[in-house]
Amino acid sequence: MKVFIGASGPDNVTVLPKNKGIKQFDLQEDKDFGPFMAVDHANNILVTYRYHGPPIFYNNLPTSKLRYIANELDDLTGGANTVVAFGIWAHFTHFPMEVYIRRLLGIRRAVMRLLDRAPRTLVIIRTGNPRSLTLHYSLIHSDWYSMQRNKVLRALFTGLNVHWIDAWEMAVAHHLPHSLHPQTAIVMNMIDILLSHICPKKSG
Repeated sequence: MKVFIGASGPDNVTVLPKNKGIKQFDLQEDKDFGPFMAVDHANNILVTYRYHGPPIFYNNLPTSKLRYIANELDDLTGGANTVVAFGIWAHFTHFPMEVYIRRLLGIRRAVMRLLDRAPRTLVIIRTGNPRSLTLHYSLIHSDWYSMQRNKVLRALFTGLNVHWIDAWEMAVAHHLPHSLHPQTAIVMNMIDILLSHICPKKSG
Protein backbone atom coordinates (compact mmCIF):
# COMPACT_ATOMS: atom_id res chain seq x y z
CA MET A 1 0.00 0.00 0.00
CA LYS A 2 1.20 3.50 -0.85
CA VAL A 3 0.13 6.48 1.23
CA PHE A 4 0.84 10.00 0.02
CA ILE A 5 0.38 12.87 2.46
CA GLY A 6 0.47 16.53 1.52
CA ALA A 7 -0.15 19.09 4.23
CA SER A 8 0.64 22.54 5.53
CA GLY A 9 3.62 21.41 7.56
CA PRO A 10 5.47 18.30 8.78
CA ASP A 11 4.26 18.67 12.39
CA ASN A 12 1.11 16.69 11.69
CA VAL A 13 2.90 13.60 10.39
CA THR A 14 5.69 13.29 12.94
CA VAL A 15 3.61 10.79 14.93
CA LEU A 16 3.86 8.18 12.18
CA PRO A 17 7.40 6.89 12.87
CA LYS A 18 6.49 6.09 16.51
CA ASN A 19 4.83 2.91 15.26
CA LYS A 20 7.31 0.09 15.90
CA GLY A 21 6.64 -1.47 12.52
CA ILE A 22 7.29 1.62 10.44
CA LYS A 23 10.75 3.09 9.96
CA GLN A 24 11.59 6.52 8.62
CA PHE A 25 13.83 6.36 5.59
CA ASP A 26 16.56 8.99 5.61
CA LEU A 27 16.41 10.81 2.28
CA GLN A 28 19.11 13.29 3.37
CA GLU A 29 16.61 16.10 2.87
CA ASP A 30 15.87 19.23 4.89
CA LYS A 31 14.40 18.27 8.27
CA ASP A 32 11.78 21.04 8.05
CA PHE A 33 10.53 20.60 4.49
CA GLY A 34 11.30 17.04 3.42
CA PRO A 35 10.17 15.24 1.40
CA PHE A 36 9.83 12.47 3.98
CA MET A 37 9.39 8.74 3.59
CA ALA A 38 8.60 5.90 5.96
CA VAL A 39 8.50 2.18 5.18
CA ASP A 40 6.84 -0.79 6.87
CA HIS A 41 8.36 -3.83 5.16
CA ALA A 42 6.35 -6.38 7.12
CA ASN A 43 3.02 -4.94 6.00
CA ASN A 44 4.18 -3.66 2.59
CA ILE A 45 3.36 -0.02 3.38
CA LEU A 46 5.11 3.04 1.97
CA VAL A 47 4.27 6.48 3.37
CA THR A 48 5.52 9.64 1.64
CA TYR A 49 5.06 13.26 2.62
CA ARG A 50 5.74 16.36 0.58
CA TYR A 51 5.38 20.03 1.43
CA HIS A 52 2.91 22.03 -0.66
CA GLY A 53 3.75 24.77 -3.13
CA PRO A 54 3.48 28.52 -2.42
CA PRO A 55 2.23 30.51 -0.66
CA ILE A 56 4.70 29.40 2.02
CA PHE A 57 5.87 31.50 4.94
CA TYR A 58 9.49 30.43 5.18
CA ASN A 59 12.53 32.31 3.96
CA ASN A 60 14.95 29.59 2.95
CA LEU A 61 13.00 26.93 1.09
CA PRO A 62 14.75 26.04 -2.20
CA THR A 63 12.54 26.42 -5.25
CA SER A 64 13.58 22.93 -6.32
CA LYS A 65 11.56 21.60 -3.36
CA LEU A 66 8.33 23.27 -4.42
CA ARG A 67 5.69 20.88 -5.73
CA TYR A 68 2.00 21.60 -6.02
CA ILE A 69 -0.57 19.09 -4.81
CA ALA A 70 -2.07 18.87 -8.31
CA ASN A 71 1.36 17.97 -9.74
CA GLU A 72 1.81 15.22 -7.16
CA LEU A 73 -1.64 13.80 -7.89
CA ASP A 74 -0.93 13.74 -11.63
CA ASP A 75 2.28 11.79 -10.96
CA LEU A 76 0.44 9.03 -9.08
CA THR A 77 -0.64 5.85 -10.81
CA GLY A 78 -3.32 5.30 -8.17
CA GLY A 79 -5.32 2.17 -7.53
CA ALA A 80 -6.84 0.13 -4.72
CA ASN A 81 -3.61 0.17 -2.71
CA THR A 82 -3.02 3.92 -2.95
CA VAL A 83 -4.19 6.43 -0.36
CA VAL A 84 -3.90 10.20 -0.83
CA ALA A 85 -4.42 12.58 2.08
CA PHE A 86 -4.02 16.33 1.85
CA GLY A 87 -4.93 19.53 3.64
CA ILE A 88 -4.73 23.06 2.26
CA TRP A 89 -5.90 26.16 4.11
CA ALA A 90 -3.56 27.74 6.68
CA HIS A 91 -1.27 29.69 4.35
CA PHE A 92 -4.23 31.04 2.37
CA THR A 93 -6.13 32.73 5.19
CA HIS A 94 -4.81 36.23 4.48
CA PHE A 95 -5.06 35.99 0.69
CA PRO A 96 -8.23 36.87 -1.23
CA MET A 97 -10.70 34.01 -1.44
CA GLU A 98 -10.29 33.99 -5.24
CA VAL A 99 -6.67 32.84 -4.84
CA TYR A 100 -7.77 29.92 -2.68
CA ILE A 101 -10.58 28.98 -5.04
CA ARG A 102 -8.25 28.92 -8.06
CA ARG A 103 -5.85 26.62 -6.21
CA LEU A 104 -8.65 24.29 -5.13
CA LEU A 105 -10.05 24.11 -8.65
CA GLY A 106 -6.66 22.94 -9.91
CA ILE A 107 -6.52 20.28 -7.20
CA ARG A 108 -10.12 19.25 -7.89
CA ARG A 109 -9.34 18.69 -11.57
CA ALA A 110 -6.28 16.61 -10.59
CA VAL A 111 -8.41 14.52 -8.19
CA MET A 112 -10.93 13.93 -10.97
CA ARG A 113 -8.15 12.81 -13.34
CA LEU A 114 -6.77 10.48 -10.67
CA LEU A 115 -10.16 8.93 -9.95
CA ASP A 116 -10.90 8.60 -13.66
CA ARG A 117 -7.76 6.55 -14.31
CA ALA A 118 -7.82 4.73 -10.97
CA PRO A 119 -11.33 4.82 -9.44
CA ARG A 120 -10.37 2.71 -6.42
CA THR A 121 -7.82 5.25 -5.18
CA LEU A 122 -8.74 6.49 -1.70
CA VAL A 123 -8.66 10.30 -1.47
CA ILE A 124 -8.97 11.90 1.97
CA ILE A 125 -9.13 15.64 2.66
CA ARG A 126 -8.26 17.20 6.01
CA THR A 127 -10.13 20.40 6.85
CA GLY A 128 -8.65 23.38 8.60
CA ASN A 129 -8.84 23.87 12.35
CA PRO A 130 -8.98 26.81 14.79
CA ARG A 131 -5.63 28.21 15.91
CA SER A 132 -4.33 30.11 18.91
CA LEU A 133 -4.78 33.82 18.23
CA THR A 134 -2.83 36.85 19.36
CA LEU A 135 -4.16 40.30 18.52
CA HIS A 136 -1.95 40.39 15.42
CA TYR A 137 -3.04 36.96 14.18
CA SER A 138 -6.69 37.75 14.92
CA LEU A 139 -6.49 40.46 12.26
CA ILE A 140 -4.80 38.49 9.46
CA HIS A 141 -5.43 34.81 10.34
CA SER A 142 -8.78 34.97 12.10
CA ASP A 143 -10.66 31.70 12.59
CA TRP A 144 -13.50 33.38 10.71
CA TYR A 145 -11.29 33.36 7.58
CA SER A 146 -10.38 29.73 8.19
CA MET A 147 -14.03 28.73 8.56
CA GLN A 148 -14.92 30.43 5.27
CA ARG A 149 -12.19 28.44 3.55
CA ASN A 150 -13.50 25.24 5.10
CA LYS A 151 -16.93 25.97 3.62
CA VAL A 152 -15.44 26.62 0.19
CA LEU A 153 -13.27 23.49 0.44
CA ARG A 154 -16.27 21.28 1.14
CA ALA A 155 -18.39 22.94 -1.53
CA LEU A 156 -15.80 22.51 -4.28
CA PHE A 157 -15.27 18.81 -3.58
CA THR A 158 -18.96 17.97 -3.24
CA GLY A 159 -19.95 15.21 -5.65
CA LEU A 160 -16.48 13.63 -5.82
CA ASN A 161 -15.63 10.31 -4.22
CA VAL A 162 -13.51 11.77 -1.42
CA HIS A 163 -13.52 11.26 2.34
CA TRP A 164 -13.06 13.84 5.08
CA ILE A 165 -11.14 14.31 8.30
CA ASP A 166 -13.06 17.08 10.06
CA ALA A 167 -10.14 18.59 11.94
CA TRP A 168 -12.20 21.65 12.81
CA GLU A 169 -14.84 19.76 14.77
CA MET A 170 -12.25 17.48 16.34
CA ALA A 171 -10.25 20.44 17.64
CA VAL A 172 -13.29 22.37 18.84
CA ALA A 173 -14.61 19.33 20.71
CA HIS A 174 -11.30 18.67 22.51
CA HIS A 175 -10.25 20.22 25.81
CA LEU A 176 -6.76 21.01 24.53
CA PRO A 177 -6.16 24.62 23.48
CA HIS A 178 -6.51 25.59 19.85
CA SER A 179 -3.29 25.53 17.85
CA LEU A 180 -2.26 25.87 14.21
CA HIS A 181 -0.67 22.43 14.58
CA PRO A 182 -2.92 20.57 17.04
CA GLN A 183 -1.32 18.69 19.89
CA THR A 184 -0.53 14.99 19.64
CA ALA A 185 -3.78 13.72 21.20
CA ILE A 186 -5.84 15.50 18.54
CA VAL A 187 -3.52 14.43 15.73
CA MET A 188 -3.78 10.82 16.90
CA ASN A 189 -7.58 11.10 16.72
CA MET A 190 -7.20 12.36 13.16
CA ILE A 191 -4.97 9.41 12.32
CA ASP A 192 -7.55 7.04 13.82
CA ILE A 193 -10.13 8.51 11.43
CA LEU A 194 -7.63 8.23 8.56
CA LEU A 195 -7.03 4.57 9.37
CA SER A 196 -10.77 3.89 9.67
CA HIS A 197 -11.06 4.87 6.00
CA ILE A 198 -7.97 2.91 4.97
CA CYS A 199 -8.75 -0.23 6.96
CA PRO A 200 -12.53 -0.33 7.60
CA LYS A 201 -13.76 -2.99 9.99
CA LYS A 202 -15.31 -5.88 8.07
CA SER A 203 -18.80 -6.92 9.12
CA GLY A 204 -19.39 -10.47 10.23
